[in-house]
Amino acid sequence: MNLLDHATASYLGLAIGDALGATVEFMIPREIKLKYGVHQTLCGGGWLHLKPGQVTDDTTMSLALGGAICLQGKVDALASAQAFDAWMRSKPVDIGNTVRRNLIQFRKTGHPEAPYSDHDAGNGAAMRVLPVALATLGQSEQQVRDACRLQAHVTHHCALSDAACEALVLMVQDALRGADKLHLLHQHAHPLAAAHPEFRFRAIKPVHNPSGYVADTLAAVFQSFFDTDNFRDCLIDIVNRGGDADTTGAIAGMLAGVLYGRDAIPKNWLNTLNVEIRKACEAQAVALIQLSGTPVKTAEVRY
Repeated sequence: MNLLDHATASYLGLAIGDALGATVEFMIPREIKLKYGVHQTLCGGGWLHLKPGQVTDDTTMSLALGGAICLQGKVDALASAQAFDAWMRSKPVDIGNTVRRNLIQFRKTGHPEAPYSDHDAGNGAAMRVLPVALATLGQSEQQVRDACRLQAHVTHHCALSDAACEALVLMVQDALRGADKLHLLHQHAHPLAAAHPEFRFRAIKPVHNPSGYVADTLAAVFQSFFDTDNFRDCLIDIVNRGGDADTTGAIAGMLAGVLYGRDAIPKNWLNTLNVEIRKACEAQAVALIQLSGTPVKTAEVRY
């Protein structure tokens, strides 16, 4: 398995899923079908009036976090908070209410950990966890979980958010080690649902119009990811469910990318993705894997 190929595919998958889903964010499946038939192109538009291939906060917050990790050489709460604050000051195309509220609180206090709240169970921390997965590859499970919480608690200090972030990071890392989908299902997705029934995704109806609630998000993502067998079908399935489609698309793209690799990403999607974003995702994936200290053959570096 080519480690950098799959790490890069995960980052590109996140960005492509974000751009694909943003077009139909907040639409319901019936509206999507009436307007697009099956939505399957990076055509931009949507409520944010995006350009084709343009991404939203899912990708740009991930890149902000990854940049902070690279500068610090580790996942650091204060550096993460400062990076997110600088990102917010750059006037991003979109920003979640929980993220905005807790970053404003950080500006006031300088404390990089938001107060605990069960109400902060949104998907805003889970959507940006990929840099943590890449940078902590090879560390102990407890170190990985601790790193997840350092970045997540800046804006989402909540048990359900923590559980989602940690499960996603461990899934990405196992996939980078060569684990197959069945392993990810039984070692991570099912145990998550067993520990927190809110995350159940089997024996329930297909999740359509998924909200920003993190359990709703992951139920939809897991249904699409585990019930398809290639990158393209996974992303088309998830974004046509509507709802918070940029984030469900980003998380599904992250998982599908790391599992199937770069060659599985449709060329027309990759070519339409914003060029600067594509280059940033590629470069950061390599930098974060190198930071982790995981041995990589020179021949694996590919752009």
